Amino acid sequence: MTTAIPTLPDDTLGYRLKWTIHDYRAIVGQEFVHLYRQPANFAWQLGFPIVMVLLFVYVFGSAMDVTGQGAGVDYVAFAMPGMFAMTMAFGFMNTAWAVAEAKEKGFIDRVRSMPMASSAVVVGRNIADTLHAAVDLGVLAVIALIIGWRSDGTFLETLAAFGLLLWLRFALIWVGVWLGLLVKNVEQAGSLFAVAFPFGMISSVFTPPELMPDWLGTIAVWNPVSATATAVRELFGNPLPVGDAWPEQHAITAALIAPVLISAIFLPLAVRRFRNLGR
Repeated sequence: MTTAIPTLPDDTLGYRLKWTIHDYRAIVGQEFVHLYRQPANFAWQLGFPIVMVLLFVYVFGSAMDVTGQGAGVDYVAFAMPGMFAMTMAFGFMNTAWAVAEAKEKGFIDRVRSMPMASSAVVVGRNIADTLHAAVDLGVLAVIALIIGWRSDGTFLETLAAFGLLLWLRFALIWVGVWLGLLVKNVEQAGSLFAVAFPFGMISSVFTPPELMPDWLGTIAVWNPVSATATAVRELFGNPLPVGDAWPEQHAITAALIAPVLISAIFLPLAVRRFRNLGR
């Protein structure tokens, strides 16, 4: 009589990679099921940038002179790329709030108790939020077209501009995940608006840094949101005069490099914070 020897699970790199991808897909699927069941969250996240578009274009836009040719001249061409960039920048608040909620409700603890890749929650959250950001960007682009904005760049340049916007969002998601894991509850996550608002507003989103006080303009010039806003204006064919600072003269390069630096700092922090939860 022979005894069957149980087969040990495959431990090859390909096997581990396969199940890691499966774990990522499970987290992404869970996020979209949650969104489907609570569509009000999507409407709320998208409503803020739409209100900001209407406010700045129709309420303040007529008083803005960003070209030196008079108040309101070409302001839509200036403001809309900036609004795209600001929407991507503010998105990290939504990420932080969602992660804090998942932690508070025990979802993250349940995931940590399962034999899943330790990076699944962090990376899966990023993938889901990047896809969500692409939808937000598409809806916002439709609103921009309705109010008269047009891209004068080629198809590939326009596509590259939207790619840069998502590249910024991709990097800032790591910041949101880290903050969401760092705060104690959703109430503290909601207070992060106090951080996000100056991060998005002290930039070239609505006003050229050259029109700001020198010290504030310097901060705005080196803000990654400004680099992305200036770069997409250039790619959209909506450029306006810029200053002599390096991020302004090399906006596309700056818009590519800044998210890499942000990811290099906050991705390891987010993964480490997730592994150390409960310690």
